[in-house]
Amino acid sequence: MVGFSLLLTFIPIVMIILVIFAIVYGKKNKEMGDEAVIRHLYTYLVLFATLMMVIGGGISIFMAAADLVSPPSYYQSFEDYKQIYHDGKVPVEDSQKLTDVEVRAKYEQAVADEKSRTRERAQNQIIKSLGFIVIPLPVFYYFNNMRKRQSDI
Repeated sequence: MVGFSLLLTFIPIVMIILVIFAIVYGKKNKEMGDEAVIRHLYTYLVLFATLMMVIGGGISIFMAAADLVSPPSYYQSFEDYKQIYHDGKVPVEDSQKLTDVEVRAKYEQAVADEKSRTRERAQNQIIKSLGFIVIPLPVFYYFNNMRKRQSDI
């Protein structure tokens, strides 16, 4: 929720900056003509968008790699886990009452399973985040070369 509110605050600020940049750039380069100014603004807008995507993908990969190397710990303590079995919240037949050792083994297995799931999610996130680098990066290079050619003319 906090991220969404930050996004709603960030988008108008970026839009205002882009409009100011467009006005200043248009006034500065009146002699180029309207079509050339629009072409340059479009090129810079694409460069900005693709660069932000690459940066976001890099940050996401770094965060997922951190989860892969050191997954967050399991938040339920053994005492809380054991209490679930002793209070009867988990259906167990009377002949199958679990001892503390068996409950501890189940708890250790739950902790190991949670770490394994966290690592799998981190690997999946890394693969997804690579798309935010691999896809926009060639577009960025293409438009950057186009920008260089436009400035040489």
